[in-house]
Amino acid sequence: MRHTNSHYLGSIALDRRLKATACLEHAVSSAEIVVMAVPSHSFRAVLEQAARHVRRFVPIVSLTKGLEGGTRLRMTEIVQELIPGHPAGALAGPTVAREVLDGRAAAAVVAFGDDRVADEVRRLFSIGPLQVDKSQDVVGCEIAGAVTNVLAIAAGMAAGLDAGDSTRAVVITRGLAELTRLGTALGGDPETFTGLAGTGDLIATCFAPLSPGRRVGDALALGRPIEQIVDELGQVAEGIRGAGILVDLAAAHGLSMPIAFEVHAVTSGIRDSADAFRGLRPQATAGKLDRAA
Repeated sequence: MRHTNSHYLGSIALDRRLKATACLEHAVSSAEIVVMAVPSHSFRAVLEQAARHVRRFVPIVSLTKGLEGGTRLRMTEIVQELIPGHPAGALAGPTVAREVLDGRAAAAVVAFGDDRVADEVRRLFSIGPLQVDKSQDVVGCEIAGAVTNVLAIAAGMAAGLDAGDSTRAVVITRGLAELTRLGTALGGDPETFTGLAGTGDLIATCFAPLSPGRRVGDALALGRPIEQIVDELGQVAEGIRGAGILVDLAAAHGLSMPIAFEVHAVTSGIRDSADAFRGLRPQATAGKLDRAA
């Protein structure tokens, strides 16, 4: 037993107290807290299988940074639909897995509607150099995570096109405005988007070389087809599916999200990265969004 996760984390040794199992019942039946770290497109199916084995009132924590395709539901909404009565929350923030395992300082926020549950979960996750704050803004934290993954693709395209730090700064700044518009429209607290779950995660996701979204954007700028990028990435990049979901969600609320719109256009093969950046001019983008709506 090497006690590593070589596919995602190379040769970094995991804590010896961690135990792996292929049996979902064995994994959750005696758990005092269930952490869901699966892609958004698999979240419902996995939770449906786990639901019958989870003890009553056990908190469910989502680490998934995306929305469900079709329904546009947040992960905690799926939890409430499938396992009503269980506290449902999310962990968000600028945490790069390899850096945390290397012992580097990091911070995150855990959000639950029940402050007492949030406090207990916060204590469980606050290990070593990882500092975890608590919040009651579940909506804001989940929307922030979904949007930052899409914005990371835009930042990666800017880097791959050698657009310059000024351009990336514009993408991130305007992206934060898009995130805030959508998040507040859905009931999130504006302060969430200036904190760890919003600005903090946005900076880390857009600039970290290991960020899946950033890597997707880099590859798109080189003209690689999305299918090849996904195969080479070897892991899920939520922003690829998430861009289209965000565009639909924004349209349903009468909101403008030009950057998400352009990322969706590129990941869908409608245009290339260079065209997308030319299309981010305010007047040009506004017209395209109006016609798309």
